[in-house]
Amino acid sequence: MIKKNYICIFGGTGHVGAPLGLALSSKGYNVALIDKNIKYIKKINQGIMPFVEEGCAKLLKKMIKKKKIFATNKLDIIKKCKYIIVCLGTPVDSKFNPNLKNFISFFYNLRKHLNKNHIVIIRSSIYPGICNKVFNVIKNHCKNLSYCPERIAQGKSLIELPKISQIVSGRSIKARMESGKIFRKVCKKIIYTKIIEAELIKLFSNAYRYINFSISNQFYMMCQNQGLDYYKIRNIMRDNYKRNTNVPTAGFTAGPCLLKDTMQLSSFYNHKFSLFDSVMSINEGLPRFVFKKLKEKYNLKKKTVGILGLSFKAENDDIRDSLSIKLLKYLKSKKIRTLQSDEYYKEKNNIDKNTLVKKSDIIIIATPHKAYKKLRINKNKILVDIWGHIEKK
Repeated sequence: MIKKNYICIFGGTGHVGAPLGLALSSKGYNVALIDKNIKYIKKINQGIMPFVEEGCAKLLKKMIKKKKIFATNKLDIIKKCKYIIVCLGTPVDSKFNPNLKNFISFFYNLRKHLNKNHIVIIRSSIYPGICNKVFNVIKNHCKNLSYCPERIAQGKSLIELPKISQIVSGRSIKARMESGKIFRKVCKKIIYTKIIEAELIKLFSNAYRYINFSISNQFYMMCQNQGLDYYKIRNIMRDNYKRNTNVPTAGFTAGPCLLKDTMQLSSFYNHKFSLFDSVMSINEGLPRFVFKKLKEKYNLKKKTVGILGLSFKAENDDIRDSLSIKLLKYLKSKKIRTLQSDEYYKEKNNIDKNTLVKKSDIIIIATPHKAYKKLRINKNKILVDIWGHIEKK
């Protein structure tokens, strides 16, 4: 029998599903995090967050103690849950087209468990038009399909969720209203849109950010080629000049979302999104650019290169699609001696940041963790600070 305050989240132990589940459980819902990741399931049920996400570790312990949330790989809980939220990955293939075979197959399997009273909410970033395909798969079992894209920054989910407007769309009035009802518990503002609008809002947002980062990365490369300080120029650009206040830092623009969603947008536009090839070339090419500039100046075979930061973003332990990792692998492929360190991602080859600074000839700030900001680096060391992160004396 379906219970109105029960929610199950597929992909529930992941970076999107787990924080959302915790937020909803803290508002009185009973939440089941459904996943295939047995390791993460065990950790969550022990009250241990499987990854770094600000505020989640403390809240998880509290919600586990109150028995408001649990993780499982069993599907029998679906029959109790009124709301089914889907937070599954949506990869792209080698030709930059969405590879949604597994995503669609999931709904063929799910529909066996659905009835007319369920509310199915897709939260994943998806190719425009996919919601309609999903609806055609499940419509004979359940017509209440909603699309409510995730919009928070990884690592800041619990902080951003209450502040950011939540986009809600649906194939029926019931789907829209019910989805709005649960998100209103955790968000200040709900905006209702058409499904195609919601699908594009998500992709436009990530593509816009990816393009903006590429602009700063291109500026950084230009300055490097001219022996100029990009951050001196950027600071003056932004000084008392409002139109330039949003110029981002340069840096390794990576992770599982921005590039992938820009690829999906390009595919949607029949690969006529002319900006895409350029911005991908710039952002993905930055690690090799760094290597090229170092090789021009130094005999790298006689140097030890230290990589500070392996995760794809600061204050995080997620290395998915990390350009820091790609740079590290590239240096190793060239038989260059490397050292590595990270404040959050734990790996057997990691060493302490201070030891790395001491033993390295060249130090690359690959991820701008706060812990690196005040590092004492001797003038005889070669510092590559793409992010403009280290405080200059």
